[in-house]
Amino acid sequence: MCTSALWLMCVSLLFSTSLSCYQCFVDVQDSLRLCWGHILTEHNIRNVDACFRKLDSIFNNNKRVIEAGRVGKGYDKQLKELLNAEILPMVEEFNNRLNDVSGCFPPCGFQSAGAVYNCITCQYDSCEFPLDCPVKEIKVMENSRSRMWCDVPFHLPNDIEVIWRFAEEVKTQQVDQFKEVTAGVDRLYSIPSASLQHQGTYLCEIYSGQRSIVRLYYYLTVTPQVVAGHTELQEIFDLSLLPGGWLLPAPGGPPHFPLLPSPLLLTACLTALLLLLFLSLGILYWLLIPEQTSLSEQAAGDEGLEGRI
Repeated sequence: MCTSALWLMCVSLLFSTSLSCYQCFVDVQDSLRLCWGHILTEHNIRNVDACFRKLDSIFNNNKRVIEAGRVGKGYDKQLKELLNAEILPMVEEFNNRLNDVSGCFPPCGFQSAGAVYNCITCQYDSCEFPLDCPVKEIKVMENSRSRMWCDVPFHLPNDIEVIWRFAEEVKTQQVDQFKEVTAGVDRLYSIPSASLQHQGTYLCEIYSGQRSIVRLYYYLTVTPQVVAGHTELQEIFDLSLLPGGWLLPAPGGPPHFPLLPSPLLLTACLTALLLLLFLSLGILYWLLIPEQTSLSEQAAGDEGLEGRI
């Protein structure tokens, strides 16, 4: 309800006058984040109205700013980048200041202890973070120990209950895909010897008085030892193998002979063999020609003698 009212107030104030480059290029959500962190130091309270009035005076009613925003076709993207580069760092700065003043710790969890009293709405403003935290990835080797600690940076009540759930082989934040594993007050979940069946997403949900406070997710990846061993051996072999099939010699030992001849050496050997074969055939051919000639002449002489007789 409070957030919806702030949205309407933001839109009405920023769009009450003529349009400016601020409305065109800066998201309303960023404006809300910017003004949500506007703290009056002397009173230590949040004042969103004052922030919106300041933005209106800077961007909507300042003729120099409006004239500076008149650019030619195609330069609007550069103008948007310039405005975001100036505005977004201030948004983050105000967010950090909000955390220091109110005690809110992003990015998730219902933090009632961090709420501050708002004199504008005459009620306490909660931190307004989602219950679901981002998924944290954990990678372990097969048969090794894995630990997941369900810890948060903000203060927890004394009457908490911790429920661990597990979704096998998937990375998800859909609560209906999880099955309950254990329940109690222990925020540490330990796997003494991880195996492939332990791979998946683990959900730690903390309750207080039947009310959910925060949900933390851990995606566990288990690497089989066989695959890891093969990968390590392959890396060692690739590092040891030199060009041409040579292996690095052991320290202080004799050099190793090549396991296999290189392609260049094989090509040279085959070429030499073919040349030697052709030369041998040529020599044999030239040796046989005189012998065939003498036999032909002898046969011709014998035929002449027979004719004379």
